[in-house]
Amino acid sequence: MFFHPIILRSFSGYNKTLFTKDVLAGLTVGIVALPLAMAFAIASGLKPEVGIFTAIIAGGLISLLGGSRVQIGGPAGAFIVIVYGIVERYGVPDLLLATAMSGVFLFLMGIFRLGTLVRFIPIAVIIGFTNGIALLIGLSQIKDFFGLNIEKMPAQFFPAIKILYQSADTFNLIALSVACGSLALIIVWKLSYKYLGHLRHIPGTVVAMVAATIATTFLDLPIETIGSRFGGIPSALPHFEWVPIDWGHAQYMIVPALTLALLGAIESLLCARVADSLIHDRHDSNQELMAQGVANMVTPFFGGMPASGTIARTVTNVESGASTPIAGIVQVISLLIIILFAAPLAKNIPLAGLAAILMYVAWNMGEWKKFIHLKQFRLPYRITILSVFMLTVMMDLTVAVEVGLLLAFITFIYRISSLSRCEIATTKNFPALENQQGCIDAYRIYGAIFFGAVKLLEKIEESLPSKTLLLDLKNVIYIDTSGMDTIMELTHLCKRRNIQLIICGLDHQPLGMAERSGYLKMLPKDCFCPDLYSGIAIATSK
Repeated sequence: MFFHPIILRSFSGYNKTLFTKDVLAGLTVGIVALPLAMAFAIASGLKPEVGIFTAIIAGGLISLLGGSRVQIGGPAGAFIVIVYGIVERYGVPDLLLATAMSGVFLFLMGIFRLGTLVRFIPIAVIIGFTNGIALLIGLSQIKDFFGLNIEKMPAQFFPAIKILYQSADTFNLIALSVACGSLALIIVWKLSYKYLGHLRHIPGTVVAMVAATIATTFLDLPIETIGSRFGGIPSALPHFEWVPIDWGHAQYMIVPALTLALLGAIESLLCARVADSLIHDRHDSNQELMAQGVANMVTPFFGGMPASGTIARTVTNVESGASTPIAGIVQVISLLIIILFAAPLAKNIPLAGLAAILMYVAWNMGEWKKFIHLKQFRLPYRITILSVFMLTVMMDLTVAVEVGLLLAFITFIYRISSLSRCEIATTKNFPALENQQGCIDAYRIYGAIFFGAVKLLEKIEESLPSKTLLLDLKNVIYIDTSGMDTIMELTHLCKRRNIQLIICGLDHQPLGMAERSGYLKMLPKDCFCPDLYSGIAIATSK
């Protein structure tokens, strides 16, 4: 079906026990989502409620319409760098426009069944930009982690490093203490899971946020809080507001919107694959993209930010016992209850504590072991992953992915072309060719004849025999238009020199390409043989 959310087929064998597990999982994920949603929004240059509204609206739509049973959607750490850059350069109204446009792109990707294409992005590119984004997230939190007196952090890497260096002497020892204490508590809590009993279901990030808030409130610590910077969080539901569409601005938002869409697709589908491995199920990638598209089209009209599938909350959802999208819906309800009844309590949450949470998220987001083991991989892989990483950090995610894909493409072409080879048939294997050298030549071609390997046929043209040329294509698995064009040029050259050309073993995809290109009509039927033995027999009988 064109649009068929997985929730519609998730209730086969559903019972009260599974429903209870879904409810408990949803409540747990809601608690986890609260500090992360606020932290991601603040780090992106937005108000904390923007993250919560996005988790509610986008999270609900992704659970209702998605193609994964257990994926949790909402604000993601991967978007921080991109969103912050858009807000700084264009402003919040254009961010809302770019988010809505990215939703359209995501929906179209799902309609045109492009979900599987995301899987073709090389792992070196994914690791490179994931680690780059993780480093930038950590860099963006140094200001609040140390309590530095900086009016506004630049989005670019080098200006950010410069202003952090210039403001190093303004650090707040109390803010640093709260941040370090929060980070230490998160790590200790995780290391103590097996000793915590039922308390292990409470995430360390939530424990750290609550502890930091209590310490800040009762000790009246002189550090920045959500209340002092943003005035707290409103105790009200998000309301609909039309996003102004200015076509003059829209043309400048196409590239940022495509970046958000590409990143959202990669993040969501990678997250869905992780979820599949945990629950031994298979998601519908195209349905997931359409759901992500709808969520990102709708959320901006309620003041939300870009959303995608989130690995941390999805894994928490699975580990808490979730089995259907009901858990995601319960998560949304729990966040709504928190907004309506507990929002005033959030004003004392210290920004240093949230910075510690994001530092922890950034560290776990990056695959740093891949850098340690780089020596185990080939040079092209190392060049690709390091190039994408450095370009992501120092320039732009879009440029990084483009360069990464180009490097991966060049590496792939080189590797495939190196696997294609051409061997001359010897008299040891084909005794009938004895004393025929220079008169009858036979070549056996292996691999693929494509634009990266046409040099194999060009070398044959340099030393053509005087009477008959045989090409054994039995071991050729693929021929592209460039390869077919080179074969046709070789055929014309043989005709001009009155050399008989015999093609052997043409089958499967190469045969289909020969039919579509009209090549089969260029030679007499007796010039096509099922194998090289029969071709040599024809050539030596004349």
